[in-house]
Amino acid sequence: MERLRTILAEVTTAAGQLPDFVTPAAILLFTVLAALLLHRVAFGAIGRIGDTDSGLAGSLIRRARRPLRLAFVLGGLALVIPRLDLPFGWEDTLGHLFLILLIVFVGWTSITLVNHFSERAVRRHRLDTDDNLVARKFVTQVRVLRRTSNIVLGIFTVAAVLLTFESVQRYGVSLFASAGAAGLILGLAARPVLANLIAGIQIAITQPIRIDDVVIVEGEWGWIEEIFATYVVVRIWDWRRMVVPLSYFIEKPFQNWTRESASIIGAVFWYMDYTVPVAEVRDKLQDIVGTSPHWDGQVVNLQVVDTDKDTIHLRGLMSARTSPQAWDLRCEVREKLIAWLQAEYPDALPRLRGELDMNRPDQSGGARNATSPQEAA
Repeated sequence: MERLRTILAEVTTAAGQLPDFVTPAAILLFTVLAALLLHRVAFGAIGRIGDTDSGLAGSLIRRARRPLRLAFVLGGLALVIPRLDLPFGWEDTLGHLFLILLIVFVGWTSITLVNHFSERAVRRHRLDTDDNLVARKFVTQVRVLRRTSNIVLGIFTVAAVLLTFESVQRYGVSLFASAGAAGLILGLAARPVLANLIAGIQIAITQPIRIDDVVIVEGEWGWIEEIFATYVVVRIWDWRRMVVPLSYFIEKPFQNWTRESASIIGAVFWYMDYTVPVAEVRDKLQDIVGTSPHWDGQVVNLQVVDTDKDTIHLRGLMSARTSPQAWDLRCEVREKLIAWLQAEYPDALPRLRGELDMNRPDQSGGARNATSPQEAA
């Protein structure tokens, strides 16, 4: 018993010798840990009570898990700090830190809400259908505006945090006071970023391109795979990816094959001999296209579009619901019609004609060219 009293006395004496800041620091650390533990328990209980994998409330709770962890910490500090006997200078420092965390929490929550409601809105529109023009319009607008909003909210959050420091405030005042050269330099430095952000807003409103549009950019044929805040990813037909700045689609010309509709007309060319029966070829083309699953039932036609000294040029037109189906339809028609011509009219395929020049031997035993039909005879 006497030994226990001695140990307690030593511990009390050692605690009295600790610096003044140890106790408040320990309390603050304990408060943070308690807030994190309370957050974990609360969300564990919510997960056991209800389903957080589906529904508006469940999705919002799942997304708010991380921001609310910071909110629990801020709430714990707000309850504890006013009741502590803090050392000199701690109150201002902790107050500044609390303000920074509060600004971060507000910005983080705003970004989370924007992402949550934008994704909920996009889920109601499907892109995996043939006639998806309305869905592509809506999804493009929502995604571009969401990413632009996230960047703007992030910039404002960082700016608000920096403005809580007196040195940054003084620098900002001096910068506005000398807004000539410094403002010009900052404007030139930020020009590419601002140009792409403005281009993103223009694309979201005017929509020269949309998600899943078929485009030809820099001579490459592909689909608009994703539109980010400053650039666009184009998926080339051979699975390559082309990354293009957003400003490109505002400043330079390009081809958009699905601007108003996904339907498109494809063309196939044949170079035939003059003996080809064009009317029968036209009928055969209509039969081939009519039985193809890729044809949309709208356009099928065959015309003689040009001639030269050796061949005539036939062009077949056929329509399909999408550009990939139009490509498959063109390949199918080209292959089947050539096979039919080879079987039915092989003489109608392109041929090179030659001229026979008859010669007869002269009196010296050599040969000489006939210079006239009479001599050749």
